[in-house]
Amino acid sequence: MSEIVLREYRGEDLEGITRLDEACFTKEFRFDRRSMQSFAEAENAISVVAERGGGDIAGFVIVHVERMAGRLIGYVVTLDVAAEERRKGLAAQMMEEVERRARIVGTRWMELHVYTGNKGAIRFYEEMGYERVGVRLGFYGAPGRDAFVYRKELLNL
Repeated sequence: MSEIVLREYRGEDLEGITRLDEACFTKEFRFDRRSMQSFAEAENAISVVAERGGGDIAGFVIVHVERMAGRLIGYVVTLDVAAEERRKGLAAQMMEEVERRARIVGTRWMELHVYTGNKGAIRFYEEMGYERVGVRLGFYGAPGRDAFVYRKELLNL
């Protein structure tokens, strides 16, 4: 198994992260190339890529940091891990890294949405310390495609 390194997103990663998103999510939950570029390259983005030794992308996470009610809030736009790298701790490593980076810029909370039917993701985020604080009906564009809202306070370390 080749070593995986976490690094900043680069423009040349766009094709790889778009392909990985297509592999990770069904059509109704994935982003198109244009949206992915907009999210990853936004001025307020913290975009971390997990790269294998050979240069392939094993995973990535995109967080947007925004000011709300005088506080900085991080929002997890997407977290993707290649099928062959799942359940090895990579998602946790990437989340810890974006949380660390968000904390450095003064972010107080992280928030995210997760499909109510995605039991694995729900379990993962709860294990990472996220608490369910609400539900958004039809969040993914259709009745029945609801999302749980999760939040985690980032403690100053």
